Amino acid sequence: MDVTLWTLWQTYLARSDRFWALLQQHIVVLVMLPVLLATAVAIPLGILSTRYRWIQIPVLAFANLMQTVPSLALLAVLIAIGLGIGNKPAVVAIFLYSLLPILRNTYAGIQSVDRSILEAAEGMGMSPWQILTLVELPIAFPVIMAGIRTAAVICVGLATLAAFIGGGGLGDFIVTGLGMANNNLTLLGAIPAAVMALTLDWVLGKIEFRLTPRGLRL
Repeated sequence: MDVTLWTLWQTYLARSDRFWALLQQHIVVLVMLPVLLATAVAIPLGILSTRYRWIQIPVLAFANLMQTVPSLALLAVLIAIGLGIGNKPAVVAIFLYSLLPILRNTYAGIQSVDRSILEAAEGMGMSPWQILTLVELPIAFPVIMAGIRTAAVICVGLATLAAFIGGGGLGDFIVTGLGMANNNLTLLGAIPAAVMALTLDWVLGKIEFRLTPRGLRL
């Protein structure tokens, strides 16, 4: 089917209600939820990994392992172990894929803090908690945010695969369009997903700039 701006617009008008429902589901359920969960889990684990080697090795190994498993295979495994079909296994799979960039960047960011700065903080009588929250995390923040941005952008594209197991999102249009050989329908899902990834990265970049201590901004 030939694609023009007019035919794409007509395809959108015919499915506008469903488009906005799937777009909202894609953003909130399939991207924001798993990324926020991954952030809440990966940052503390990344911090602990810099303190305890017995945590670092298995945690990083598990996160690396999740990245090596093909996405559709991981979805199949999650369905097989009882999560069923729909957005539940999709959210879990995206959460697992989001762990590595956030975890690794948290670990690398804190490890990169100059030892002389930590020694100066200790010399000032700061407690380990104060050193972490007032010295290490602010310095490592840009690196940690880079990991969150990477995870979020990856998740936007990965979330389109949720449609293969009834998980919804913009992937519904892509899968249906491919099945019907309808390029307009495929692009109705693909173009907003690409725009969403770029927009999300830009927004998170602005948040990173605002929250980074002034002296550490590039």
